[in-house]
Amino acid sequence: MKKQHIRDLTVGNETALLLIFAMPMLVGNLFQQFYNMVDSIVVGNYVGKNALAAVGACSSLLYMFFSLVAGFANGTGVLIAQYFGNKDEKMVKNVIGNSIYPILGMSLIVSIVSVSFSRPILQLLGTPEVIFEDALLYLRIACAGVVFTGLYNGIAAMLRALGDSATPLIFLIVASILNVIGDLVLVLVCHLGVAGVAIATIGAQLLSAVACIIYAVKTNPYFKLTMRDFRPNRMIIGKCLRLGIPFGAQGSLIALSCVILQAVINQFGEDVIAAFTATSRIESLVQQPFNSLGAALATFTGQNLGAGKVERVKKGFRSSVLIVAVFSALMLILMFFFGNSFVRLFVDDGNVIAIGGKAIRITALFYFPLGMIHLPRNLLNGAGDSTFAFISGIVEVIGRVGFSLILSTIPSIGYWTVWYTTGLTWLITALTCMWRYAQGKWMSISLVGQNT
Repeated sequence: MKKQHIRDLTVGNETALLLIFAMPMLVGNLFQQFYNMVDSIVVGNYVGKNALAAVGACSSLLYMFFSLVAGFANGTGVLIAQYFGNKDEKMVKNVIGNSIYPILGMSLIVSIVSVSFSRPILQLLGTPEVIFEDALLYLRIACAGVVFTGLYNGIAAMLRALGDSATPLIFLIVASILNVIGDLVLVLVCHLGVAGVAIATIGAQLLSAVACIIYAVKTNPYFKLTMRDFRPNRMIIGKCLRLGIPFGAQGSLIALSCVILQAVINQFGEDVIAAFTATSRIESLVQQPFNSLGAALATFTGQNLGAGKVERVKKGFRSSVLIVAVFSALMLILMFFFGNSFVRLFVDDGNVIAIGGKAIRITALFYFPLGMIHLPRNLLNGAGDSTFAFISGIVEVIGRVGFSLILSTIPSIGYWTVWYTTGLTWLITALTCMWRYAQGKWMSISLVGQNT
């Protein structure tokens, strides 16, 4: 079997493999964040701060919906990685063929439900009237594209599980560039406002999903499937569900906590909403190295546990912690000196810039804990620790709800509650993830040995 698009992570230097494997994902994530930033920059500078606030008011909701479908994709990826590490080629192909049912099914359900209930959800969150209609329009259009997001995340997770982090990058870059062009045309030329931004985004998602699937089928030997591989297998679908549901719950609970925090943010008015939108976009960029390294560690863990190489996973984890520590320190320094300048990229309102500049310096103090969420959490996910996936989501809900309730009662803190809550939630979640890792239960989990 020709395997030029596949990388075996069970042999070779751990640090080098993790960095090489993470780099395409980092580039892809940065491009994805780049076109998300362009959305905000175009809206904030050419439509207005209220439009920027409207887009920002939907961010947590969209993340929640996307997380549900991404969870199923990640669960499939973990299963494939462990079978691949165990050198079971037949089961790898069977999992790829059967994964379409839970991934596509969940994507369609989420898309339909989210579009149908957009208005009552925004009302429940107390979205300010001045931005409500723009937020509703943006949310409905973006939610209609959830099914495309599910398809792309599914195929990307499968390819990463097989050691191919480059193929999804190729099409994500092309889609990102087209998304930027779409933003400029639909907003500046066609004057469609927030609707234009949403349409450009789902168009890019559709393109990346379809192109990535076609290319994988043509080039990756594990995607040369027969009808037998698509025959429903209750054992495989059951494993996908047992992993996908907790992983999806993890992401959606995290997003739900952000939605609850968004309700707190909405009480402080348009300037604070716009500032939070800008700082969130900046923090999303900062998170990408953590996210990419964590995703690499998840695949690394899955393959090596499938091969029975526990000590190799521990070595990879220690190397990753050092990388996160160095990057966190560099970003802390950068935000303290240039925080206001970064916020100014998104909006030209002086008050919003002042709020956002101070806010980004608050959360920068917690960048190392943020990185230490991504590493142990992804390692545990890669091991198939689905129980903790749900627990860690609960911790973030408790953190964001608890800290926001406590801090909002202190008059001297005021709207800074939003950013202190974010940082403190990162801290307690990181401590919880490290506690679970230190327990060592993940070392005895084996998905490939389970036949039911």
